[in-house]
Amino acid sequence: MRIALLSRNPKLYSTKRLIEAAKARGHEIRIFDVLRCYMNITSHRPGIHYKGEEITGFDAVIPRIGASVTFYGTAVLRQFEMMGVYPLNESVAISRSRDKLRALQLLSRKGIGLPVTGFANKPDDIQDLIKMVGGAPLVIKLLEGTQGIGVVLAETEKAAASVIESFLGLHASALVQEYVKESGGADIRCFVIGDRVVAAMKRQGKEGEFRSNIHRGGTASLIRITPEERSTAVRAANTMGLNVCGVDMLRSNHGPVVMEVNSSPGLEGIETVTNKDIAGMMIEFLERHAKSGRTKTKGKG
Repeated sequence: MRIALLSRNPKLYSTKRLIEAAKARGHEIRIFDVLRCYMNITSHRPGIHYKGEEITGFDAVIPRIGASVTFYGTAVLRQFEMMGVYPLNESVAISRSRDKLRALQLLSRKGIGLPVTGFANKPDDIQDLIKMVGGAPLVIKLLEGTQGIGVVLAETEKAAASVIESFLGLHASALVQEYVKESGGADIRCFVIGDRVVAAMKRQGKEGEFRSNIHRGGTASLIRITPEERSTAVRAANTMGLNVCGVDMLRSNHGPVVMEVNSSPGLEGIETVTNKDIAGMMIEFLERHAKSGRTKTKGKG
């Protein structure tokens, strides 16, 4: 099988592991910097060029598209889909999961556990918005933030009102969410491939830090998840339409609540903690499913 890997940094752990796993299973794999791909958008023979040559003959494509290049990255992935190349995750599913507000609305519609969340443009009564999510302390998140950046814990209603007013004054879209105190600054990352959770880890924020992101100094450890948490993770992945993803959730007093569904989850933390060959499982999924033209979004928006 010939696999195209869309990654902007060949030195990343996740990129290197996917290359190792593909080669170990006898496949040919090639990296493409998604921003250096350019497209020939035509009715009869859509194509992609890279550094002066046309990209052809690939059976599958693995998108590792960073949040900052989602628009162009998904456009390139969509072009691969139009050419009949099987994507590990489809362009529409990635776009869906990257839009935090849309993702929460879709999860809500499916009855999946979520933290109480408010969203407003120009609220006439910020105090009512704060009250709607249970009052302070509460969490305020920029829609465009990643890896814990743009996330603020407001411990008093006065502080919350000030932060919300500041974000709205800068024309920044922000979510207001209940603070799940009982989680103790920890969350659970469930790694989903297909219809099952293949690995899970607990991420604990450093002392005095409510964000558990490993990039922000958090630590990871092995955890045993409950059947309800396992089911919630799989349902969240299916709702987004993602074949491979990381589902981040908190343990609340009313069961697991999903914080985010990540379409390009990192492999280093989860492989190190669980000692599992996650990259190999991703390649194995492609082996079972990659067939020319087998994309739900082919010819669609």
